[in-house]
Amino acid sequence: MTSAPAPTVELSDAPALAPLLARGALLSPFKRPRPDAAHPRTRLVLPALRADTARLVAYERVCGFPTGSASHEDALPVTYPHVLGFPLAMRLMSGPDFPLPLLGLVHTSIRITRHRAAPATGAYELTVYVEGLAPHRRGTEAAVVTEMRDGGDVVWESRSTYLARHRTTSGHRKGQEEEREPLPAVDEWRLAGDVGRRYGAASGDRNPIHLHPLTARLFGFPRAIAHGMWTVARCLAAHGTPDAAEVRADFRTPVLLPGTVTYAAEGGRFELRGDGGRVHVTGEVGPL
Repeated sequence: MTSAPAPTVELSDAPALAPLLARGALLSPFKRPRPDAAHPRTRLVLPALRADTARLVAYERVCGFPTGSASHEDALPVTYPHVLGFPLAMRLMSGPDFPLPLLGLVHTSIRITRHRAAPATGAYELTVYVEGLAPHRRGTEAAVVTEMRDGGDVVWESRSTYLARHRTTSGHRKGQEEEREPLPAVDEWRLAGDVGRRYGAASGDRNPIHLHPLTARLFGFPRAIAHGMWTVARCLAAHGTPDAAEVRADFRTPVLLPGTVTYAAEGGRFELRGDGGRVHVTGEVGPL
């Protein structure tokens, strides 16, 4: 017996993030996360989305990507489709049928496949859906997939994982992390305290843990922390990415703002380190 196809909901515009954050916060106390819980099967589709030029330029500036460049036909930065699809992901993750609480949800990894450079002036179809849930040694992890199409062809796709921490009894553990020597330091970045607010204004992601020390303390952080997607975008802006590429990034520990971090890279690998060699982000870039 074959399962019914996942329902598709076509949207006329990207939903506003602020109401979704509020809805997710209100529903969070009622969520009971577990890896075998039901999750939404709906695929959300934006059929003809264009990047807003002003917000794109603001994003490029805060992340360190070149602006006004004629290269790659003014291609979208490799991480920008995630920003375009994030409101759809938030609509799914803030809904009553999503089993993980939005408050405290941690972005743990992203895998990006860019099949070709996508001109910034193009109109693209975006599809976002929850792929599934999986047990994690610290709770339950959800995988969210974003696909960007041009003329029916997938030109960019990603898979993000988000962790809801809760007590577990299964003893499940992910594979052991491979011990690697620290990569050679390339540059030192002094991060201003307003990086979270600037990135939030450009991306629309105004999660309170990124905006101000007072709101960050409500969630257990001594100061505001940088967005995980800002850290990987900043690393990729420094590293460079082929037109057709695969990108992997794992978010390990938060970056406190303000602060100083070391960008390190060798070959296709990169990482961001803090005081005492604490690793914040690890990643890898390779040709497709």
